[in-house]
Amino acid sequence: MNTAGTIDRPLTHDPKKQAPMKPSASEPTGSAIPDFTTTGANDSRENRTREMQLIPEALARAHMHERLQEAERERRAVRLVTARRMQRRAERASMRARRALAMAVMQ
Repeated sequence: MNTAGTIDRPLTHDPKKQAPMKPSASEPTGSAIPDFTTTGANDSRENRTREMQLIPEALARAHMHERLQEAERERRAVRLVTARRMQRRAERASMRARRALAMAVMQ
């Protein structure tokens, strides 16, 4: 079944593959403005489509950037907790050493 597309249901959604509009016989010649914006409209439609296709990619990129920053913050927090724990351990060892030295001196 080879039926021609309509305005509401075109055969293709690609503007370059759609048939150009032909002036009707009922319209007087020269009544419409010249079609000088056709290429601009097609280009903007294509750019808009391309931009819209890239939106999920940009969102995914932003999401991944945010997740990477969050992971880096979490790694910094873990390193800070580890450093504080090691500092407390070193302070306790230092106190034990001072106590042992004091006990040795006292005897």
